[in-house]
Amino acid sequence: MGRSVRCMSEEAGPGELRIVAANEASWEDLAAVFGTADYVARCQCQRFKVLGWIWRDSTQEERTAMLRDQTGCGDPGAAYTSGLVLYVDGEPAGWVAVEPRTAYTKLRTTRIPWTDRDEDKSDDSVWAVTCFAIRKGYRGRGLTYPLAQATIEFARERGARALEAYPMITQPGKEITWGEVHVGARQVFEEAGFKVVSHPTVRRVVMRIDF
Repeated sequence: MGRSVRCMSEEAGPGELRIVAANEASWEDLAAVFGTADYVARCQCQRFKVLGWIWRDSTQEERTAMLRDQTGCGDPGAAYTSGLVLYVDGEPAGWVAVEPRTAYTKLRTTRIPWTDRDEDKSDDSVWAVTCFAIRKGYRGRGLTYPLAQATIEFARERGARALEAYPMITQPGKEITWGEVHVGARQVFEEAGFKVVSHPTVRRVVMRIDF
């Protein structure tokens, strides 16, 4: 689904954005997005996939190998991939995880998606956006906005009947860490057209688009 779009965010400034399915990107490019130093580098987007407690029941090497296998990076003909990679002027700069909701084993036991909802946890036609990673040096430029928008076409083209997200409510002037907001911010999904369907905690909402 490789495509180029002109960045419209004033925060991001001028720059040509290209968003591709992860299997169309190289593993080296995705590794550059995740880096080596902070939360995203340690987690490798496995928070909702490692059975048990992620830091106790998996190693860094295992999480990295899991991400590489899930994305199929470097194999444009792969039958499956687990997300999208964003480039800014040809440089790898961002990632978003988007798959069938059933691919995230830990979502079944996490209360946030299910509070005040009557949903079939085994319905693989509902997809989920669970994680963003923005490369150091590119953060604070609004790049999660085009990534969130791109997940809609990506999921719909692959047969999803709905797409969900579980973002945080951020407050102006209140500092949050990148690790906290890896699920995305509410305003990012609002701009993409997602609607709030439940409000399980003070700081978290469930948002959704039905196709």
